[in-house]
Amino acid sequence: MSLRRTVAAPFRTEGSDRMSESEFVVALSLDRDWFSPDQAKRLVDVAVSEGLLERDGDAVVAGFDHADVTVPEEFAPDESVLQERSTFERVLDAVVETGVEKQDAVAAVNRLQDDLGVTLEAAAVVYARRQGVDVTDLAERARGEL
Repeated sequence: MSLRRTVAAPFRTEGSDRMSESEFVVALSLDRDWFSPDQAKRLVDVAVSEGLLERDGDAVVAGFDHADVTVPEEFAPDESVLQERSTFERVLDAVVETGVEKQDAVAAVNRLQDDLGVTLEAAAVVYARRQGVDVTDLAERARGEL
């Protein structure tokens, strides 16, 4: 996922899983020239909401093992990484990562929503769990949105 790669890049360059938020913003905006400083700050907010970053005072800490993420030399993120994904999109992505075709998953979730009479997010969580995908954190988020 390009958001994960985008967030991992500054940490991989630094060789650390912690850096000041301002260093992170500079790494994305000035060092790599991927975003404006304002866009890089927005990316921090999105990454925090996705659980990829945690704020600790003035620092940001990687919420995943950045060393496990490959960032190809030619990689450049597009602006779509600056948009927060809905709970449904996040659950759907988790299911698709297990090998389920996206169209099949969406169709199954829509049928489940109709059958159960629940929100799209709740149906997606039920579908993911039936597929054996752990979406516990997203289930809590979907529950909070009810």
